[in-house]
Amino acid sequence: MKRLATFAVAVACAALSVPAAAQFAKPEDAIKYRQSAMALQGAHFGRIAAMANGRAPYDKAAVIANAELVATISQLPWSGAYAPGTEGGKAKPEIWKDTAKFKETSDKLVAETAKLLTVAKTGDLDALKAAVSSTGETCKSCHDAFRSK
Repeated sequence: MKRLATFAVAVACAALSVPAAAQFAKPEDAIKYRQSAMALQGAHFGRIAAMANGRAPYDKAAVIANAELVATISQLPWSGAYAPGTEGGKAKPEIWKDTAKFKETSDKLVAETAKLLTVAKTGDLDALKAAVSSTGETCKSCHDAFRSK
């Protein structure tokens, strides 16, 4: 798990340092990238949620490792994977019509996942439940507004 976390952080840092235009040769590449980032984020967030909600045994180290990944992955798709000309996939056209609202929503997700990581490090299970709920609501609000079913 630690190797996976290190690798994911290294990939994320590399991706964040490359200009958006250089990241995707074709719009389909941007769509695949953002879908992959969201799938990874969902998988790691799901692990945290399972522990917070008692569906899996609580393991503070695993919660922290997954929260670190979620916080990193949450930053990935916003700079270039939703650039003009990358429309498609499950993304609604509203993303490109109301970019200010989309940016506000994506910024909120990045902030919520950072809070989730901070709470994960405390080991406070009640606070983790609240942070999972808040982060989940943020995900849902973005999906409701900007993702096709």
